[in-house]
Amino acid sequence: MSGSPSESRVRTYTGPAGGWGSAKSVTEILVREQLPVRGANLLRHQNKPEGYMCVSCAWAKPAKTHPLEFCENGAKATAWEVTSRRADRSFFDAHTLTELESWRDHDLEEQGRLTHPMKWDAATDKYVPVPWEQAFVEVGQELRALAPEQVDLYTSGRASLETSYMYQLFARMYGSNNLPDSSNMCHESSSVALPESIGASVGTAILSDFENTDCIFYIAQNVGTSSPRMLHDLQDAVDRGAKIVTFNMLRERGLERFVNPQSPTQMLTGSETTISSDYYQVRNGGDIAALFGVCKALIEADDALKASSVSQVAGEDDKPADPGNAAMVAFAASMAAADKKHVLDHDFIKEHTTGFEEFAITARRHPWAELESISGLTRGQMTEAAATYAKSNAVLTIYGMGLTQHLMGVQNVHMVVNLALLRGNIGKPGANICAVRGHSNVQGQRTVGITEKPGLAPLDKLAELYGFEPPRWTGRSTVETCEAIIDGSSRAFVSLGGNFLKAIPETEAVEAAWRKLRLTVQIATKLNRSHVLHGEVAYLLPCLGRIEVDQQASGPQSVSMESSIAYFHGSRGKTKPASPELLSEPAIVAGIAKATLGETRVPWDQWVGDYGTVRDAIEATYPETFRDFNKRLFQPGGFPRPLPARERKWVTSSGKANFITPDRLFPHLSTSGRTEVLHLATLRSNDQFNTTIYGYSDRFRGVDGTRKVVFMNREDIAAMGLTNGVSVDLTTAIEEETARKVIGFRVVEYNIPKGSCGAYFPETNPLFPLEHHDAKSKTPSYKLLPILITPSSELPHD
Repeated sequence: MSGSPSESRVRTYTGPAGGWGSAKSVTEILVREQLPVRGANLLRHQNKPEGYMCVSCAWAKPAKTHPLEFCENGAKATAWEVTSRRADRSFFDAHTLTELESWRDHDLEEQGRLTHPMKWDAATDKYVPVPWEQAFVEVGQELRALAPEQVDLYTSGRASLETSYMYQLFARMYGSNNLPDSSNMCHESSSVALPESIGASVGTAILSDFENTDCIFYIAQNVGTSSPRMLHDLQDAVDRGAKIVTFNMLRERGLERFVNPQSPTQMLTGSETTISSDYYQVRNGGDIAALFGVCKALIEADDALKASSVSQVAGEDDKPADPGNAAMVAFAASMAAADKKHVLDHDFIKEHTTGFEEFAITARRHPWAELESISGLTRGQMTEAAATYAKSNAVLTIYGMGLTQHLMGVQNVHMVVNLALLRGNIGKPGANICAVRGHSNVQGQRTVGITEKPGLAPLDKLAELYGFEPPRWTGRSTVETCEAIIDGSSRAFVSLGGNFLKAIPETEAVEAAWRKLRLTVQIATKLNRSHVLHGEVAYLLPCLGRIEVDQQASGPQSVSMESSIAYFHGSRGKTKPASPELLSEPAIVAGIAKATLGETRVPWDQWVGDYGTVRDAIEATYPETFRDFNKRLFQPGGFPRPLPARERKWVTSSGKANFITPDRLFPHLSTSGRTEVLHLATLRSNDQFNTTIYGYSDRFRGVDGTRKVVFMNREDIAAMGLTNGVSVDLTTAIEEETARKVIGFRVVEYNIPKGSCGAYFPETNPLFPLEHHDAKSKTPSYKLLPILITPSSELPHD
């Protein structure tokens, strides 16, 4: 195993993102998973028009593809999926589940692909083979014995549109709206905020915006780890002369320097592309203050121009020598010199928005000192960013989970929209909002009905098509499902993929209660912790992966998914299944549905035999969104989901885009007056995707062989009497007394703002209380948690 804990070391990484480091990493995992030839051949089809969509991130598939349309992490995901390793009958014969509980998740998944349907045997504490039909019948019996309100049906982000549609239909015909999903834990804040602001539940950007923008504001997303293929688009924009202005807590290599592995010139000469023209390191939790500062600078410069006097921009409390004020005067003067009468797009604001005056008044009143203190940026920096923004005709705004996984995640997203609205940067070429989603179809699952909110599902249409009365009550989100598991009101958990127990907060309490569930059903490709912990009755049902040929009655099948930019794409498997015993996800969902529901009007068998008929059903349910679904499935570049906001049509209660003024700049945190707390943000390494850990090397941050590290500012390390490399414990600091602690972490001095720290997800998930989430979206605040750091008696270890 590359980078084993016994070899742990931390050193400075001086290279770029991409380049030979990326090429070496791809080669290493193909060899490790015993795929040097087959894996390389498969990668030629990844994200290609007639190939398969990557099982990792949800970044867009272009109409005109690169010779190799995959990134380092996408290659790792493919190798991990089609590995030659097998967790077969002999493996489960040799290991009890009690033993497997002590294994690390990496080691569980490294056993390889699951090969047979299994049932937990209490007498031996092992998974034992069970015939498919028997598994379906027994699961159906268990579900019929429970009230639908007692059952949670979870969905991870990889299931296809076809499977997701069938799954949500089964849940509702069963009588449950308990459809928690991985979106609840990542971009739910976007799904709540964007409809309130612009009347769309997703971002409005499309790929051509990268070709037409002259400035990109890049906020709280690590492109080098989370969506590396986007680096091609960023590089092309930079080569055209576009500026990229980055707001991010850490200095991330993918946002600094990039060597394109597909450019012979860059690979051979070592020449690099500088990605960010300006890089502002925002203090953890300071995003609203930073963006409000940029908005304030824009509004005040506009006020000065309207008053025809640059000096008007100076406030009464400003001192003549204030460098921030000097920057403001220079900004307004530069606009006046360019014969600009306005900084803001007043025509757009008047025609297309509401709420501007309240927002502007609040911005003018906010003291610069407060904005500086919370954001960690100076007035001069915020004004400098505003000047770049104002001088650009088309600004593309990109953001990620660094904004959404916060106590104020919804308001963070509102502020992104507020900034865009000031200069009409929505709904024109090169100027839109791009909310970068994580998993490869997490956005699409919502589009076809995976939601706990009945108002977001076409219940009347489903009732008409399938002759049943859907439940109308609000189901449980992921956080609420965790609460229900703990208090015992949830009795069964059916999971369509994912590693729920590793992804959630309040890990220890949920794991303890998990064992009291009556039923756990896991549909999966590889083994993880959510499988080795189990209910009283437990099934492990292995499915085909997206990359495998899915042969059904009508022939090889195709599936579909939605990308981050709301385009739908087809995907065809290209390799032999890992086992002849595997069933497809649609076949498993149909088998459980038939065994549970009995006779219905749903043609489950026909759907399994021909996924095109499922797509016809999706089109019948959502005729505007999926017009000519089957005909357009493999259209180069995909086909777009209709979004009125892209055309400046606002499906909001006001009929316009809404400026929404935040009620505060920073969340209220009860730390009992402690002054020594740091604000923790969870991070991903470049050797993982979500809960999947491919290895123990975070090349870009110089960490190898361990994941139990905490990244800290040099001054904070000294102030706490610690030293670089020392072992520490991390303790939750939002309560007077707490038992939430993780131990044996190694201090790593890093370029991170004072008062902030970072550590890996999911290793620090046990620190996060369930109630620590955004009030409206219920998204866990994985990017902001006050913690205490104290010397540990444990040596750093994994």
